[in-house]
Amino acid sequence: MAREDECKMPMERCVSLTLGKMRMSWPALLATSCLGLLLSACGGGGSSSTPTAATPTFTPSTGSYSTAQSVSISDSTSGASIYYTTNGSMPTTTSSRYSGPIAVSKTTTIQAIAAASGYLNSPAASATFTINLTAAAPEISTTAAQAGALIVSLSDTTAGSTIYFTLDGSTPTTSSQIYQAPFLVASNLTVNAMAAASGFANSSVTSQSFSPNIPAATLVWSDEFSNSSGANAQPNPLNWTYDTGLGSVCCGNNELETYCAWGSSLAPCNPASPNAYTDTTGILHIVAQNPSAGVYTSARLKSQGLFSFMYGRIEARMMLPESQGMWPAFWLLGNNITTISWPACGEQDVMEHINGSNPENEGYDWTQGSIHGTNLNGGIQYHPAGFSAAAWHTYGMIWSPGQVQYYVDSPTNVYATFTPSTQTGTWPFDSGPEFIILNLAVGGDWPGSPDSTTVFPSEVQVDYVRIYTN
Repeated sequence: MAREDECKMPMERCVSLTLGKMRMSWPALLATSCLGLLLSACGGGGSSSTPTAATPTFTPSTGSYSTAQSVSISDSTSGASIYYTTNGSMPTTTSSRYSGPIAVSKTTTIQAIAAASGYLNSPAASATFTINLTAAAPEISTTAAQAGALIVSLSDTTAGSTIYFTLDGSTPTTSSQIYQAPFLVASNLTVNAMAAASGFANSSVTSQSFSPNIPAATLVWSDEFSNSSGANAQPNPLNWTYDTGLGSVCCGNNELETYCAWGSSLAPCNPASPNAYTDTTGILHIVAQNPSAGVYTSARLKSQGLFSFMYGRIEARMMLPESQGMWPAFWLLGNNITTISWPACGEQDVMEHINGSNPENEGYDWTQGSIHGTNLNGGIQYHPAGFSAAAWHTYGMIWSPGQVQYYVDSPTNVYATFTPSTQTGTWPFDSGPEFIILNLAVGGDWPGSPDSTTVFPSEVQVDYVRIYTN
């Protein structure tokens, strides 16, 4: 053990006073671990503390923001590396190393430390960025239809947004109809639209009023199936897309056909023998074929996602097949089928026809107009004396608020009228625009299967589809 005088230093007075307070002698002190602490307290011992790196800082600083932020982290310690977390955990030198601004698009807490050679790690800095994002307001664009009518499209720049809109002047909410497809505007009305997206406040309302002032009975949209190519051609892809695949899977009713799109080579479809085409005289053909035993192909055209309308008069001039198992139809479904499914979306069958031995054939030729909704079903046959569906006829619907009417050959020849008061169930036909379908099914629950009398190919011919103001 060292002698007392060997441990005495110039800070003798400090040490002596401290020893007095501690009531401890030098020999006793030397036998303990307290000597280093005493010398340090008195400014001696020849040791110095390791410096600590400066605490990182954030730009911008913690706060609430209405837009996404680009956050930079800096530190004043020379040569320091910054490590950070965004998940609430305490950062260490194994955390993400800062290399550039951090994109913050939702409420986030960033914690960071600085580390540098020769320094202790800094205390953790923390900043919370509260992001109160608002969805962008929808944009309304238009393209010309006919006679001053317009086709209105809605769009929004916020990723993943849903657009809600109204046509009656009311303010849209997330309970309003969802925009699914461009729609025809042929009457005086106001389109109000808002956007909603996860992580965003609802957008402001975009509003645009339209005053086309178009007289009643004016043609405002049509597909005349014109074709000047000199060969059979694809139906206008701006108006028509297709349901495809086995009918019983894609479309129900235990149908037997495979629906084929234009140009499809997926068996049993054959692009060399299309199931839907426009000929050089301006007629649309929808053709049911029997390429091999028990195999049937056909087509189901639809304007879904491309064009829709709400209220007006729609008609198609058509010639139908008269053969067992054939089921042609001209009909509409609500755009909202993608969100509320069938039958809640509403179905308006302007024309359906079956032939052959089905019990509903009462010994005369007929077509039918019908409506369907939730717990709502109504249908009325059209069968005047001498009627033949194999001849050219115009099949039409007059669609007004609270009313659907069907006619053949003239809008004055209405044979069926449906209103909410005449039907049970939920009336869906004032809920929003609907899209058009033209198809020829083979077999199914209603017409039954083809038999030895069935003619293949059988086809629907369509001269035009036209929409008029009411």
